[in-house]
Amino acid sequence: MNKNKFSIKNIPGWAVMLGISGVLYLTGLHTEAIGQVQRLLLATGIKNADVPETLQNPDAKAVVDAAAAANPEMAGAGFKMVDLNGKQVSFESLKGKVVFLNIWATWCPPCIAEMPNIQKLYDKVGSDKIAFVMLSVDEGGMAKVKKFINKKGYTFPVYMPASQFPQEFYSNAIPTTFIISPEGKIVAKQEGMADYDTKEVRDFLQGMAK
Repeated sequence: MNKNKFSIKNIPGWAVMLGISGVLYLTGLHTEAIGQVQRLLLATGIKNADVPETLQNPDAKAVVDAAAAANPEMAGAGFKMVDLNGKQVSFESLKGKVVFLNIWATWCPPCIAEMPNIQKLYDKVGSDKIAFVMLSVDEGGMAKVKKFINKKGYTFPVYMPASQFPQEFYSNAIPTTFIISPEGKIVAKQEGMADYDTKEVRDFLQGMAK
């Protein structure tokens, strides 16, 4: 009779993990959980290498392709955005500044994972000469994005598209980060999460801003 007695020890490990994953998914916490794991990867330095390499080699194919698709006057020319207060901003108004453009979404774990280091970078180099554009592509509306940003306490500028997305900012993955020179040229493109709060990135941004 005791042979059929249920015990949690009899549950295979994969079934337990599946159950936990199911609970996280149903409660909406799976994105946060995955983001935390990926944040640990960033903290170990595993994902750091791509960024300086990309920035030190601005003629990389991804940058060349994006630049070729851009308006010759300025990347993102004609693009309109709206900030979390509902104010519309034209991308062209940022010409003359170094632009750190990060395309993200609240449902994207890698986006969430890299945000703390972007906030640290913003705290250190954000200025009148270096503009941050954290561009959300969420389809759930501004209220969802605003709630997420307020909950996390981030202070970098957040926007949502208010017009057709420029072809030069298309990407096969999010997050994707572009760095645009004061002349309006795309000089770096990073697909996927990375640690941007590094000396190489800070020097690169500040060097262009001089």
